[in-house]
Amino acid sequence: MATSPFSRKSLGLEGKEPPAVPPVAPPERGFLRKPKLGAARVRKKDIPEGIWTKCPKCSTMIYDKELDEHLKVCPHCGHHFPIGARERINSLVETCSFEEMDAAMTSVDVLEFTGVASYGEKLDSYRKNTGLRDAVVTGIGRIGPSRVGLGVMDFGFLGGSMGSVVGEKLTRLIEQTTAQGLPLIIVSTSGGARMYEGMFSLMQMAKTSAALAYHARSRLPYLSVLTHPTTAGVMASYASLGDLILAEPGAMIGFAGPRVIKDTTQAELPPGFQTAEFLRDRGLIDAIIPRRDLKEQLAFFLEFLMGSRQPLATSP
Repeated sequence: MATSPFSRKSLGLEGKEPPAVPPVAPPERGFLRKPKLGAARVRKKDIPEGIWTKCPKCSTMIYDKELDEHLKVCPHCGHHFPIGARERINSLVETCSFEEMDAAMTSVDVLEFTGVASYGEKLDSYRKNTGLRDAVVTGIGRIGPSRVGLGVMDFGFLGGSMGSVVGEKLTRLIEQTTAQGLPLIIVSTSGGARMYEGMFSLMQMAKTSAALAYHARSRLPYLSVLTHPTTAGVMASYASLGDLILAEPGAMIGFAGPRVIKDTTQAELPPGFQTAEFLRDRGLIDAIIPRRDLKEQLAFFLEFLMGSRQPLATSP
């Protein structure tokens, strides 16, 4: 038998064992092994603020642009979000028809109230954050064919609390509409009287109510619109004196909080007793109108009430 010209000796491998071949691992089931997702770190992208808003009623994420187009009303469940005074005015009056009154009027810290922060510091902070001088915007505009005096409160300014400026601006608005023979609309949202002004804030209840009495003597209509929330001194004065009292769906309306009422009366309170729907069913509120329909309904009411207005008989 022929021998190979190459031998272990000639190759320099004499006395050496051949290298061991590593064993082949048995094939895994399937083509690829699944990675463990739990071990991987997923980088969560932050959602910038001012783009999406979560509805507190139906928990739906709403694109802010879509929410603005629906006048801050959830398109899925109809929940009414808070809306600023100027946004509401723009949604109600005809374009460029609103003439603001007493725009420069501001509150003064007469009592020099001090606490965690002074009253003056709070006023400066809320003016900067809201762009408003105080918690109400008043003026005369046009809704449909009717010119009307319009006062709109803003809960974003110190909880829509009624201080001397709120009372004075509303009183001047009422007196101006009475002098011009115009109907009046006040859109209320408030936590009550402004504690930083003490008795001066409580005096505004009597002042605004007296002005409304003169307005009523002139047989001029007054429409009160209650939004979430309308409570305490505001509800105990001009908010409850309307010829027509309207409300937004689900608005909280009352004088004191449920806990205070329960502790005072020592009685079990019915569920939802401070909602607009509860009060409508018991006669305090005339109608509940969604925000998107409010302008159209107000125009209808104004045209009807002013059209049926008869002049007062004059004594000889």
